Amino acid sequence: MKTKFLLLFLCIVCVTVLTSFTNDNEPNTNKFVVVLDAGHGGHDPGKPTKYGFTEKDVALKIVLKIGAALEKNPDIKVIYTRKTDVFVTLRGRAKIANQADADLFVSVHCNAHHSQASGTETYVVGVANTKRNFDVAKEENEVILLEDDYEKHYDGFNPNAPESLIGLTLMQEDYIDHSILLAGMIEHNFANNLKRKSRGVKQASLWVMHNTYMPSVLIETGFITNKEEGHYLNSSKGQAEISQAIEDAILEYKRSLDLNVGENIGAPKKESVVLEKRTSEVYDDVEFKVQIAASSKKLETKPFNFSGLSPISRDKVGKMYKYYYGNSSDYAEIKSLLSRAKSKGFDTSFIVAFKNGEQVLLDKVLKTTSN
Repeated sequence: MKTKFLLLFLCIVCVTVLTSFTNDNEPNTNKFVVVLDAGHGGHDPGKPTKYGFTEKDVALKIVLKIGAALEKNPDIKVIYTRKTDVFVTLRGRAKIANQADADLFVSVHCNAHHSQASGTETYVVGVANTKRNFDVAKEENEVILLEDDYEKHYDGFNPNAPESLIGLTLMQEDYIDHSILLAGMIEHNFANNLKRKSRGVKQASLWVMHNTYMPSVLIETGFITNKEEGHYLNSSKGQAEISQAIEDAILEYKRSLDLNVGENIGAPKKESVVLEKRTSEVYDDVEFKVQIAASSKKLETKPFNFSGLSPISRDKVGKMYKYYYGNSSDYAEIKSLLSRAKSKGFDTSFIVAFKNGEQVLLDKVLKTTSN
């Protein structure tokens, strides 16, 4: 845990509650712990709708279905921020997830707009807000105003002030890559399995996101204000399909953590990568690496554990170990190593950047140091 400000990340949005929460929040190191957060609750109904149903009810029904399915897996422990129609504060949700030492935080919500906008969105923490993303963050953070003495509990944070959102810096940098991975899997399932309109993976300055110390996502399952989509969200069929898509993504994400390490490594592809001559792209004071895997397992950084790749380095972040292939200040060289890693079966590999031993955003490095 890195300081109290590193508390819960993405649930974000609205409000949820902790109901019948006894020993479920105690850390469990033997299982993969998933915290499911149903948005809003109690005196906070969530997004308004003229169709006779509310966001808090839809979100709860979907979360309970996801949880019931995940609980059938003996390797997974499910914790809920609420199981009934109760109100829970943002800081309360953060506390639940962090005390449980969770591996994953998944918050479920419904979107809203004054038009007949439709489609799904999955958010991860971020500060690069567009106008639309700012509006979403503002709406979801406003639940803070329903709490007594919110100025004291949230250090003067004002959900209506853009400068407050800018102040929510990326305290989730250690988990952003895994949050994006899960978010992408969720949106992929919505678009490909359910044939729904996906508005993609997005970033927003959500208070709860910035306060979690685990991979976290906030799912906008659709626009409850859209006539057709709203009724779909409120239907048994729609809720069953949505919960299935999210459950499948969580299970796929869990499998990916151990997919390419040790005895679970996939069969390497036939290597066809040719390392061509390339123009050097050296970035002073920057070290690039290829992240090839992340796992709860601590493995020897030997070639036999990673399909012959070498050198391999390892770093512990929270409860996970991240494994990296190669290191260089030459971006062209690291891109070649990325191709080689993928040819060895590490399909989800990606490039990361470090400065002074600390991981930094790759895009920022490339933009700042380019021409």
